[in-house]
Amino acid sequence: MSSENEPAGGGADDAPPEQLALIRETVRRAKTPRAKPRTWRGAALAKERPVARVLVDKGVLHLDRYFDYAVPEELDGEAQPGVRVRVRFGAGRHRVRDGRREGGGLIDGFLIERLAESDYSGPLAALAQVVSPERILDEELLGLVRAVADRYAGSVADVLQLAVPPRNARAEKRPSPQPLPPPAPPEPGSWTRYEQGAAFVTALAAGSAPRAVWNALPGPQWADELARAVTATLASGRGALVVLPDGRAVARVDAALTALLGEGRHAVLTADAGPEKRYAQWLAVRRGAVRAVVGTRAAMFAPVRDLGLVALWDDGDDSHSEPHAPQPHAREVLLLRAAQDRCAFLLGAWSCTVDAAQLVETGWARPLVAAREQVRAAAPLVRTVGDQDLARDEAARAARLPSLAWQVVRDGLRHGPVLVQVPRRGYVPRMACAACRTPARCRHCAGPLEGQESASALRCGWCGREEGDWHCPECGGFRLRAQVVGARRTAEELGRAFPAVPVRTSGREQVLDTVSRAPALVVSTPGAEPVAEGGYTAALLLDGWAMLGRPDLRAGEDALRRWLAAASLVRPQSAGGTVVAIAEPTLRPVQALVRWDPVGHAVRELGERAELGFPPVSRMAAVTGPPEAVAGFLRAVELPGEAEVLGPVPLPVTAEGRPRRVGAPPPGEHWERALVRVPPGRGAALAGALKTAQAARTARTARGSRGSEEAVWVRIDPPDIG
Repeated sequence: MSSENEPAGGGADDAPPEQLALIRETVRRAKTPRAKPRTWRGAALAKERPVARVLVDKGVLHLDRYFDYAVPEELDGEAQPGVRVRVRFGAGRHRVRDGRREGGGLIDGFLIERLAESDYSGPLAALAQVVSPERILDEELLGLVRAVADRYAGSVADVLQLAVPPRNARAEKRPSPQPLPPPAPPEPGSWTRYEQGAAFVTALAAGSAPRAVWNALPGPQWADELARAVTATLASGRGALVVLPDGRAVARVDAALTALLGEGRHAVLTADAGPEKRYAQWLAVRRGAVRAVVGTRAAMFAPVRDLGLVALWDDGDDSHSEPHAPQPHAREVLLLRAAQDRCAFLLGAWSCTVDAAQLVETGWARPLVAAREQVRAAAPLVRTVGDQDLARDEAARAARLPSLAWQVVRDGLRHGPVLVQVPRRGYVPRMACAACRTPARCRHCAGPLEGQESASALRCGWCGREEGDWHCPECGGFRLRAQVVGARRTAEELGRAFPAVPVRTSGREQVLDTVSRAPALVVSTPGAEPVAEGGYTAALLLDGWAMLGRPDLRAGEDALRRWLAAASLVRPQSAGGTVVAIAEPTLRPVQALVRWDPVGHAVRELGERAELGFPPVSRMAAVTGPPEAVAGFLRAVELPGEAEVLGPVPLPVTAEGRPRRVGAPPPGEHWERALVRVPPGRGAALAGALKTAQAARTARTARGSRGSEEAVWVRIDPPDIG
């Protein structure tokens, strides 16, 4: 190339020295991988405590222990107990260079402690990176996580994923607000309606640690009562934690606390807040800037400083059971926290579970109830319609609702909204023969046939095929009737019966939070009932047999809990509030609803469970998997001498296209389940034996000594045992 074609100003050799140095430095920085952690080959180690004990984020049971790593001198200041780190995991003994083990994949972990020397005799790999100097994990939280892992036969790493939210760098860089001084002790307020309510609030404010099972009176005051219990705990200089089943309940307690304390006194921990806001709130709690926490299931591990009260609302709700391994229940986690921190405990609900009744029966907690006069003054009138009443009712034979229900709805709509609880969502979820009531089944897969909004077609709920020419295989009939009518079909029928009244639905597709006091029909599935301003004038509880007829040990308890939750939104009897339950009045849960006596129902259920040896009197675990895998697991596990194995029995086959629950068999596979039962006091031994056997099984699979063994699911305290 001639000099004429060279750029003006000359070539690189003619560039000023400053420019050349800048170019070389830019290229040097570009070639350096900033985010890639180094192996620290040949780097000097920390002079004091050069060994870091790390909990790696590996949720397999045979790796549920700590691993030692070398601390490079450059990371000495940041590598403190409780911080997040990244380490290389999986390198073999043969991959050693310059006295340092190398290789393996990068995984996250937590630095547990610093040591002067390691128990491991071989060369150590070095810490790859300190992700953040923020000390997230302290001894108190680690002890709680370990206790939960031991109780549920799980790994510490799995529980830590539930306890500590994912890191957000922007939230971590922002400082938390300064802590506010303790508030003044609150007035008891509506706690005076309970026999020991005022004394409970006074004890919290004085720094005591009372333990109570609270049977709340119907009405919306429960949120304010929880807020006053939290305020009394804060007044004593301690922290408080409240766990609620869903975001709507969290919003009510949040509003009550804000009205009582103002802004900045408490944190709200829910998944709806988003990762950055949720982590910022969690950090404010961890740093001690906020001493009160209100949240859903994940908040049960919130690191509240100087914890003085743990409270749980509606422990029978399914939302309190964590679906991810090891599937702990919020009630049991808060019980562990109350014992570990020696703090107050409050378990409240409109209903009463058998587990709550056991806490009172054993003397661990005291009952916090109202006198019968207060219950009668706050509860609505409850009326029932059974099979004999339906048989005598001409209107009930022609329509779905009996005459009493129509009359209550008509009278209630004159003064305000009416709630209709339907135990199924959708249109007509299940169909049966009109003559013999044989369930209508699909000819291809034997799945249940469901009615659609277009009345001419039926569709299988499993395989989705439409059925246009169905006839009953038992009696040959061609006419169908609804076994259980869904919420949308009920709303359609009521809309035709009351054309001048608006009909609103609340369910999975759209859950309403509140409705106005204007006359309206509100059709809702259980758990999705909106709160009405001033309360509902009436409520219909339809198809009670659908909830009572479930083949589950907790069917009666759960049905009563859902009925009481709906009836508690109705105005008191003195204000004209009426509840009509379409269920057999002789059944025990229905009688408990009429008398508004959930505690008596739970105590009787607990007595029967004790005679039969069922939970919560005994501890139970479920072992689920393919038949050969379950049999092999039961042969290998060293169960306590008092353990009793029930089963195994086959599980229903999951149909193709249906959602698979955690621990359920894959579509089309035949699995079995065995139940292992031990008497009281032997639950820890059972969990330890199952965890040891499962760890040995996963270790063999990892080594490949027996090929790939089929999966076996182990769950402590299964929610449904038939």
